[in-house]
Amino acid sequence: MRTVRTLRSLLGICALTLGLTVAMAAAPTKAHAQVPVLCSETSLVNAINSANAADGETLALFPFCTYQLTSAHGTSPHGAVGLPPITTPITLLGMGVTITRAPGAPAFRILQVEGAANVPGTKGQLSAVGLTPSAGGSAVSPYPGGGLSNLGGTVSMLSSAVTGNSAIAGGGIYNDNGSITLTTSSVTGNEATSSGGGIYVNSGGVTLLGTSVRDNTPDNCAPSGSVMGCT
Repeated sequence: MRTVRTLRSLLGICALTLGLTVAMAAAPTKAHAQVPVLCSETSLVNAINSANAADGETLALFPFCTYQLTSAHGTSPHGAVGLPPITTPITLLGMGVTITRAPGAPAFRILQVEGAANVPGTKGQLSAVGLTPSAGGSAVSPYPGGGLSNLGGTVSMLSSAVTGNSAIAGGGIYNDNGSITLTTSSVTGNEATSSGGGIYVNSGGVTLLGTSVRDNTPDNCAPSGSVMGCT
């Protein structure tokens, strides 16, 4: 019996050590306490505004919530944005969370990240886990990026999906002078009136790691060859 108890104790210590290692690896460079966000449009908008003002936060979104945006809460020279533009390091932790534009709402993209390369004085970094910016993100013509527009910032998405958005280019994602990494995620069912139905890279780079980009119209990625692994 002593041997069994000892083995169980060792296994418990190993599991705890592994959990701490994974948590530390996943933690943002600048540690922030997780801020819970209730399942409402107002709560999410206020949380992002507060996070920007605090020079970055980790926001724990309500599990399996659909945050439905009824109006744009951000403006920029690149058109209306559903949520306030992300200008600091912000982590959005979700579990089955969807952010969507409400039926009948004015046209706007869902998310925008702004970095100093494009917008002086900003340092936007978005880390998203288990998030789907989808179902109706629509950039105001002639601006690109229906679901997500990255303007000189850094974006990392894990186990997330970008789907059901539209724009003149980059129906799902538009990247300009920044970097985007999509890990075990998907970009599907987005539409552009010109090119880059899924992803449009104006400059900078997009990296796909175990990520599927498919069933976008009229193509998945543009310009041709701009995203390695995207056909």
